[in-house]
Amino acid sequence: MSRTSAAQNAVVELLRVSPAAGDLAEHFARAGHRLYLVGGSVRDAVLGRLHGNDLDFTTDARPDQILKLLKPWGEAVWDTGIAFGTVGASKGGQVCEVTTFRSDAYDGVTRNPEVRFGDTVEEDLVRRDFTVNAMAVDLASKQFIDPHDGMTALAEGLLDTPATPQESFSDDPLRMMRAARFTSQLDLVPAPRVVEAMRAMSGEIARITPERVQVELSKLLCGKHPRRAVELLVDSGLADHVLPEVPAMRLEIDEHHQHKDVYEHSLVVLEQAVALEEPGAEPDLVLRLAALLHDIGKPDTRRHVEGGGVSFHHHEVVGAKMVRKRLRALRYAKDLIGDVAQLVFLHLRFHGYGNGEWTDSAVRRYVTDAGDLLPRLHKLVRADCTTRNRRKAAALQRTYDGLEERIARLAAEEDLARVRPDLDGNEIMKILGLPPGPQVGQAWRHLKELRLDRGPMGYDEAVAALQEWAAEQGLR
Repeated sequence: MSRTSAAQNAVVELLRVSPAAGDLAEHFARAGHRLYLVGGSVRDAVLGRLHGNDLDFTTDARPDQILKLLKPWGEAVWDTGIAFGTVGASKGGQVCEVTTFRSDAYDGVTRNPEVRFGDTVEEDLVRRDFTVNAMAVDLASKQFIDPHDGMTALAEGLLDTPATPQESFSDDPLRMMRAARFTSQLDLVPAPRVVEAMRAMSGEIARITPERVQVELSKLLCGKHPRRAVELLVDSGLADHVLPEVPAMRLEIDEHHQHKDVYEHSLVVLEQAVALEEPGAEPDLVLRLAALLHDIGKPDTRRHVEGGGVSFHHHEVVGAKMVRKRLRALRYAKDLIGDVAQLVFLHLRFHGYGNGEWTDSAVRRYVTDAGDLLPRLHKLVRADCTTRNRRKAAALQRTYDGLEERIARLAAEEDLARVRPDLDGNEIMKILGLPPGPQVGQAWRHLKELRLDRGPMGYDEAVAALQEWAAEQGLR
């Protein structure tokens, strides 16, 4: 398909999928203003993967004029971004954001521009982050506008900037994180000059708030090719500032104390975890973070063993603490932090299973400690098998199959998802004559431990066990 045909097809697809765009353009034209579709929707239309209900527009109208035009047109209108020239509206399920042509200047200290409005769409496009996002559609003439050859860049799988990368990243250092994100999401390869600028300017990411960095990190990890994005972060030096525990896994290895390259191993585990996600399901950020970070405790726990070899004792404990610290610094939600840290803490537990030597009690504890994370833990443990020895890999997978079968059998017999003591708090207080208080909680926990060790007990057996414990505690 020729470049011209591809451009025209993109225009047709945009107008077909987004009828609100044409309607809004006519509304602006009647007031004497031009309206252009820009950004990701134009890029995705070229790629043939247009979806979603969010559209970005740029126009020669000034912010107050945009607001005046959108109020009678939209079903809802908001002006929270009007200081930066942006007004939003929704209509028929379509969300539209309209921004006045911009030609901003930046102070080089923050990522906040000194807002300057421009007069042409070309002036607006040159300030965009990448050429693949610097394409537009003139909705009045239905013409495709591509002054920086973004369509060719898409065809060649190349990620480059309209201006120089140094100018672009100086204006907004978060664009370096976006470069890694587009590497993952769109399968694009950064131009050499882009990578060179990222290496030289990686420290500028300190100007960006942790919350904004976190959003980009999550998006790149949830793309189709997260490994490529992580490699770009590490190779460019950005990871030293936003996720330093990952490059720290590149441990020096000598001929006497050999072990797996922890960094390379972690990338493989990430890839294998992605492959184990359910087909068609949303990317699992918790699983992907756990896969990438599961061994970050190894550098701090590495010890050389006399006679050769290396140990990493308790790296899962150290790693879980490091995960909590790093993800808190990136302002992730408390629940997500807890889930990722727990997966890292538990990922080695299976290696004590041997050839099935665990008792039913140990299996119950494995399930109980994992809780709702058990399906993710299954995937993480399986992904953590990266040996090139096919027989060993197959044996490990068969062993884990056996563990899952035991879990399923016990779950059918005992409802493992809801392991509780055989007596509740009210029964404990009645039997022992105790008022509400800490002693009831201690008795409850003791019975739960017995439940995990022995499996379900009958009422009389549970009462006898409770009374025996109470006698040992001097309560009877």
